[in-house]
Amino acid sequence: MKLTESERMEDLQCNGLKIIQDKNLYAFTSDSVVLANYIKTKQKDVAVEIGAGSGVISFLVQAKTKVEKIFAFEIQKEMASLCERNIKLNNLESKICLHCDDVKNFQNYFSKESVDVVFCNPPYFKTTNFQQSDVKRIAKEEIKLSCKDLCVVADAMLKHGGTFFCCYSAERSVELICNLEKVGLIVKEMFFTENGKGQTKLIVIKAVKGAKHGVKVLPNLVTNEESGDYLETLHTKNFLKMVKRF
Repeated sequence: MKLTESERMEDLQCNGLKIIQDKNLYAFTSDSVVLANYIKTKQKDVAVEIGAGSGVISFLVQAKTKVEKIFAFEIQKEMASLCERNIKLNNLESKICLHCDDVKNFQNYFSKESVDVVFCNPPYFKTTNFQQSDVKRIAKEEIKLSCKDLCVVADAMLKHGGTFFCCYSAERSVELICNLEKVGLIVKEMFFTENGKGQTKLIVIKAVKGAKHGVKVLPNLVTNEESGDYLETLHTKNFLKMVKRF
């Protein structure tokens, strides 16, 4: 597949998967890899990704869990076009169905409360101080999707007992949990990621629709060396996840 000057091909080092990234658009980070390795589905589940970006999370989830169908929503035309190319690059047309649309319009594609698993690495900054393109801002900031709206739409999609997986900024973890609680998505598992300097960066959660209260808090997941470089192996004392450095 021919690449433009701003594009590069990445080897995901998982089942031969490859992905095109464009430096002028939004490139995925280790957050996506951490979340993808945490998500669990059954083969027959109906799964939905909110904010697919280049497609990396859906690709890794499908490869790991063998779920038969993922409906992926990406609101930005530029990112959806790149995701579509990556789907074709990996011959995943029969496994991943991409919709270039606002996820709030999901009922145009399937009915309410019909989904088993929803997952999302959402924009989790209210604003940023960086000079960046509109594409990157929409991927990072709550311009098109707020924390409240994310929780409302995930709840509307999910069956009773359905599962929501999400990562979010650690400093806004209370806001995320409160919004989930308001719609009846009860956090059942959670952990924080930690850089090499002992600072928590992300919260990663599993919430279940209509579940009883009670959460299992897993140990922090260390993602970086003290220097700031990504670790080759992400680890905690009791929680091992092997991921390759991108």
